[in-house]
Amino acid sequence: MVRPVQAKNEWLVLVFLSLGFFMILLDTTIVNIAIPAMISGLNSSLDQILWVINAYLLAYAVLLITAGRLGDFFGPRRLFALGLAIFTVASALCGLAQDGNQLIAARILQGVGGAILTPQTLSIITVIFPPERRGAAFGVWGAVAGVATVTGPTLGGFLVTYINWRWIFFVNVPVGLIALAGALLVVPDLRPGRRHRLDIVGVLLASASLFGIIFGLVEGERFNWGTIWGPITIPEIIAAGVVLFAVFVVFERFQAEPLMPLSLFSNRNFSISIWVSSAVAFGMLGFFIPVTIFFQSVLGFSALKAGLTFLPMSLVSMVVAPIAGRMSDRFGGKYILVAGLTFFAAGMGLVVLVISLNATQATFWGPAALAGLGLGMTFAPLTTVAMRNVRPHMAGAASGVLNTVRQVGGAIGSAVIGAVLQNRLATQLHEQAVAYSSQVPAAFRSTFVSGFSNAASGGFKVGVGQTGAQLPVGVPPALAPTLQRLFHDVFANAYVNAVKPTLAVSIAVLAVGALSCLLIERRAKATARADAAEAGPRAAAS
Repeated sequence: MVRPVQAKNEWLVLVFLSLGFFMILLDTTIVNIAIPAMISGLNSSLDQILWVINAYLLAYAVLLITAGRLGDFFGPRRLFALGLAIFTVASALCGLAQDGNQLIAARILQGVGGAILTPQTLSIITVIFPPERRGAAFGVWGAVAGVATVTGPTLGGFLVTYINWRWIFFVNVPVGLIALAGALLVVPDLRPGRRHRLDIVGVLLASASLFGIIFGLVEGERFNWGTIWGPITIPEIIAAGVVLFAVFVVFERFQAEPLMPLSLFSNRNFSISIWVSSAVAFGMLGFFIPVTIFFQSVLGFSALKAGLTFLPMSLVSMVVAPIAGRMSDRFGGKYILVAGLTFFAAGMGLVVLVISLNATQATFWGPAALAGLGLGMTFAPLTTVAMRNVRPHMAGAASGVLNTVRQVGGAIGSAVIGAVLQNRLATQLHEQAVAYSSQVPAAFRSTFVSGFSNAASGGFKVGVGQTGAQLPVGVPPALAPTLQRLFHDVFANAYVNAVKPTLAVSIAVLAVGALSCLLIERRAKATARADAAEAGPRAAAS
């Protein structure tokens, strides 16, 4: 059983830990709402701006396991402060970026800072809070996710609409400085009791394997799942990543201080939780990315209006998360999680039913509130189930693995959803262009259709006011307004038809996640098993 370490004021510590976590989530939701503005502002394409999201997730996911274990070795407060400093500097660089490539590079640095920071929050919470109050602490931690979800789209929409999209990154700087001051003054310095040796080979194997898997998934659609460099293909990169990860797991079995202690997976609830966390992350990105683009590029919402459309989801999640955390302390998280993932999937299902060209803000408030109820019932119970019976000296490693799998799930979700969306959109643009071509003068019909059919090769430039196609050369000025209207109609109808099967993918993943929660052991049985596992090595040592 985890034994807590006394802190002078653990709730104040939780405030500053949550502030750092808040900054990470704030940045994610703000970036989602600003996708169309960044496409237009940097003259970039959808696939490039998706890399603004995915580059962060890639760096984040690749380094989380290493960063979590480093926290066990060198002290979580040190790593928390270092991650905050890197993330804050990187945020300023993101705001100063002059093109898509500079922004992607700065986002990679943000991912490094976020990876160093995030595992330390759960590690410190696990150590300083006793088991009977840990669910409440995780409830607050989960409520922070709800607040960040509220603040991100709304603040991001305000900044994009009334100032500039660059301020979605600059806003992290003061938050980061405040959190850094709190980390140095309030968060306890939990030092390891003995010197440790870092598993360098494990770091290299884990990093290379995760990079190959996620990079292949993210870039697969752009290269048509074929050749990328010379004879090297996307499937080969993914396969190499899988093989390297298998080698990593085998290698870790024989290490005295492994980067990823495989004993963690003897905890059944931990193993189930890491899979479910990846399903939730998949579902979140699978919801926000396509729906945000729909709001702004199809319905013509401003960034602020699009952000406010998500407000019921965020508010409900923020209110429900602490309650769910306390309930998981009292009753366990098994059935709370089943209900949470079911409600989240049901909310997305309602979006599929109501999404149309005639939709308004109010159309989505009910589905968003239901999805928010599900998310609020997921954050705290999932973390409590995963971390409750983790021993203190394993807390950093466990947190690193949990967050790694969550971010891998998010990266896979972003890659899969992006691929499905672009694939369906390419097909639908061609079909809709053919259907509408009868309204175009015969001399321009073929170029009208080919303009949409070739949109995929340009990465779908679907920013604010853009439809992915351009006026044919030589179009008479009097005909231009008609063609522009047809461009919008083709794109709008194509996107509606493409987004529905895209959302269905996320719903299916969440449904499997909900069923998986039925395998979670009840709290008493899981605690007894963990105590027995810990007593075995102690008895052998004595």
